[in-house]
Amino acid sequence: FLPSVWKEKKICGCCGPLRPRYKRLVDNIFPEDPKDGLSKSDMEKLTFYAVSAPEKLDRIGAYLAEKLSRDVVRHRYGNVVIAMEALDQLLMACHSQSIKPFVESFLHMVAKLLESREPDLQVLGTNSFVKFANIEEDTPSYHRRYEFFVSQFSAMCHSTHEDSETRTRIRVAGIKGLQGVVRKTVNDELQAIIWEPQHMDKLIPSMLFNMQDSENLDRVGHPGTPAGTIQDGEENPAALAESCFRELLGRAAYGNMNNAVRPVLIHLDNHHLWEPNEFAVSCFRIIMYSIQAQHSHHVIQQVLNHLDTHNRNTPRVRAGIVQVLLETVAIAAKGSVGPTVLEVFNTLLKHLRMSVDFELGENSRRNSSSSVSSGRGKESEERIVQNAIIQTIGFFGGNLPDYQRAEVMMFIMGKVPVYGTPCHTLDTGTKRIQTMLLSSLIMVTSGFKSKSMMAALPSSFLDPLFSISLMEDSELRQLVLEILHNIIDRHDNRAKLRGIRIIPNVAALKIKREKISKQDVAFMKKQGQQLYRHIYLGCKEEHNVHKNFELLFTTLAILTIELANEEVVVELIRLAVALQDMALANEEKMSMFICCGIHALVAAYLNFLSQMIANPPFCQHVSKVIELRTMDAPHLLPENIFRDKCPLPECLDKEDKQLYFQTADLAECLLAPGYNAERLSVPYVPQVTDEDRFTRRKSFVDTASLQVDIMSNNLPDKVEEITFETLKKAIGKRTEIHFMCHPSGQIPSDTGPSE
Repeated sequence: FLPSVWKEKKICGCCGPLRPRYKRLVDNIFPEDPKDGLSKSDMEKLTFYAVSAPEKLDRIGAYLAEKLSRDVVRHRYGNVVIAMEALDQLLMACHSQSIKPFVESFLHMVAKLLESREPDLQVLGTNSFVKFANIEEDTPSYHRRYEFFVSQFSAMCHSTHEDSETRTRIRVAGIKGLQGVVRKTVNDELQAIIWEPQHMDKLIPSMLFNMQDSENLDRVGHPGTPAGTIQDGEENPAALAESCFRELLGRAAYGNMNNAVRPVLIHLDNHHLWEPNEFAVSCFRIIMYSIQAQHSHHVIQQVLNHLDTHNRNTPRVRAGIVQVLLETVAIAAKGSVGPTVLEVFNTLLKHLRMSVDFELGENSRRNSSSSVSSGRGKESEERIVQNAIIQTIGFFGGNLPDYQRAEVMMFIMGKVPVYGTPCHTLDTGTKRIQTMLLSSLIMVTSGFKSKSMMAALPSSFLDPLFSISLMEDSELRQLVLEILHNIIDRHDNRAKLRGIRIIPNVAALKIKREKISKQDVAFMKKQGQQLYRHIYLGCKEEHNVHKNFELLFTTLAILTIELANEEVVVELIRLAVALQDMALANEEKMSMFICCGIHALVAAYLNFLSQMIANPPFCQHVSKVIELRTMDAPHLLPENIFRDKCPLPECLDKEDKQLYFQTADLAECLLAPGYNAERLSVPYVPQVTDEDRFTRRKSFVDTASLQVDIMSNNLPDKVEEITFETLKKAIGKRTEIHFMCHPSGQIPSDTGPSE
């Protein structure tokens, strides 16, 4: 009549046959000698009993946990192994609602093993946990928590055991345990707590710590590398950590992405892995290839924010972050980049300006300091940052669709400082920023293919670009021309035209071209004169070097290929003749190198043009002039004038007309249908704009007279010279006529300008 509990504890302890059946079954699986291992027949009986009476599972688990705890304390590790093997088999065999209390006992036993300092027990507990993690439960658990396991497995990942093999075993076990936690929790809505920062701050650094020790860092992060196969299969900590890292990122949802990326950035900061940044780059390759494509902009945003927080850091650290951003952008540009496109460029341009300011600040301090070598080193480091930013801008812009790229081009152009003063009056910082931003534009426009020049080169883009082309800095003018080449050259002919020279056979270049469209005809009617004007002004710049003339030649050639119809061809010939006449007259006292360079440019271009339009008389005239120059004036040809130490004459021989291209002869050659040869008789005069006043340069309009083209469609060509006296007489005559026509003989007070 004793209470059942007292009866179980007292009577059963004295008489074995009266013990509960589940205890007898559990005791029977342990052999007398632990080396014999688990008794299979007795284990089958215990498993059958547990399946038949699932309500006893919790008691079986509690009893096994009690025995295991006692054996751990007494260092009976053989029995510990048997107990864990029995638990594993029971977990795999039993799938019912009653298994949840049993799981609690199981996790308690695993925790006991993990808390021990014996590596074998830690590995044993981890292996059991991994088997449990692979079991799919029918219903979620409301009360189960894995915080302890995250902490313990993370600590194992950082094992510093003195024996290298043991250390590797413990780290591999820790990584497997974390992988088990991830698999058990990420798909369970009730376990979303695993994505909270306090857990991610343990999980992710543990994986990265093992990944950065990889001897095969070149393969880490490569999209084609199978996870977990870098070295020694799953037993390699770096390979296994990468596999777990990929799996975690692949399961990250929209709201969890920031919590997953932030610990990566912190880890790279704490371990100074931005310089060198090979590991940082490999990490973000893994991230970008593992996450869902629509989440890419989250990663980009995180890196941008991190760059902002390090805006005062060393140049190499900033360059490392920018290069990581380049990797993320390069991968994201192939998919979805979200609404962050302009934000990326805005942030990069902001840091580009900051880098230039840092560089100039260091230069000023260097000039006031005696240490020249350290200043140069700092300058070169800032150049590394700037080059990394420009490369990132170009790569990102180059992978955008054309409509977005056009917006980015306008966005960057709006950031370029454009003033109404020549470049030599600007501060050094402004010149440097202009150079950097134009270099960025070159990268963005590279490979840009627009069907319509009107859309690719609107006035809002061309006007500031051409304003920079009037600066006296030759490098800026070169950049402007290269940007124009990227946009205008839609058939990739520049490589064939590289280098200013007399091309003997243009047909051999196999130039690609198409018939000019109506939209491009309209563009040339609207913007053609502005293009000609800036080519004209760019040729006579005193600071021009060989490369400037090369780019000017390429500009004329590309205009001919892409945008020239019969009318444009005539205008280009007028421009070439005007350049020749300007160099001959030399009213602006240009150097002899510039004058000869202009003549060489005109010869190279007319030789190219004559063959492009396939006009035999035109070709003969051009060839004759070139042949005479070869014999009598080689300094007027590009092959000679741009050669090092080319002898220059004191003055040009203006009397020998055969050395120059004559307008009358060219007009006679263009009598073929479609060409308005009479137009050549009108000398080309560049348009007058506000730029001439803003740039403070000696303008071509500051002369005694101005030639005005008064051609009309119905009248023959003629040029009228308007002098100051002519204008004075015309104004006086108009006033006299107005006075005589008024009835009162007085000029009315309300007379407006129109009257």
